[in-house]
Amino acid sequence: MKLDDPFVRTAAPFVVGVILVSVWEIVCRAADIPKYLFPKPSEIAVSLFTQAPMLLHALESTLLVTLEAFAISVVVGTLISFVFVQSKLLEVSLFPYAVLAQVTPIVAVAPLIIVLVKNTAISLTICATVIAIFPIISNTTIGLRSVDPGLLSYFKMNKASRLKMLLRLRIPSALPYFLAGLRISSGLALIGAVVAEFVAGTGGRSAGLAFQILQAGFQLDIPLMFASLLLIAVTGVVLYLAMVALTKALLGNWHESALTEEH
Repeated sequence: MKLDDPFVRTAAPFVVGVILVSVWEIVCRAADIPKYLFPKPSEIAVSLFTQAPMLLHALESTLLVTLEAFAISVVVGTLISFVFVQSKLLEVSLFPYAVLAQVTPIVAVAPLIIVLVKNTAISLTICATVIAIFPIISNTTIGLRSVDPGLLSYFKMNKASRLKMLLRLRIPSALPYFLAGLRISSGLALIGAVVAEFVAGTGGRSAGLAFQILQAGFQLDIPLMFASLLLIAVTGVVLYLAMVALTKALLGNWHESALTEEH
């Protein structure tokens, strides 16, 4: 059995998942655990099916915030990295503040952002962006500086401009680091969106999955809570797989990391 076989790589996690869900179902039935304490997978499936319209609408709201924050993080984070690599003084002066934004708990900052911005949708996006932007800045900056010294000397010897070095040397070298940052940032954008929704407690038509989890908890509808959590988890996996597919498409067969994974 070849571990690099796509079928094996897909089937193995699926089989493990089926076994875990089956054990979960059997244990809950054998112990007669009430669903308001810990629901069975079958009860979660029923809740997911019966509440599908509401959950899908909530997923749409959460996903919209996630994608907006992710897009802003990619654009702004990449531009900041370009500035950092052009000026070491700016990097030394400003990078600590990027670290500060990353390590500050968003639950402590989100209420202030929500009060100052007033527009709930925009404030949710800002909160998610604050969480998601750091991996883009950090990884891209490291990648832009991780150029081959010999190639860098060659470009300088030929009196290449900063723009030419950026486009033809630094960006190709930084691409694997940037794509790794995308994998991390996509998940953090989702986490940021959910956390911001928890803090904001937004309801109505713009209610996301976090609000559904809160409501289900208040009503002791634990199967609905697990169904919402399942949608969040599946969304995170889909985002990660999308970034993996993008990485393979862009790196192809020319970069060592892609060749190493295949062999």
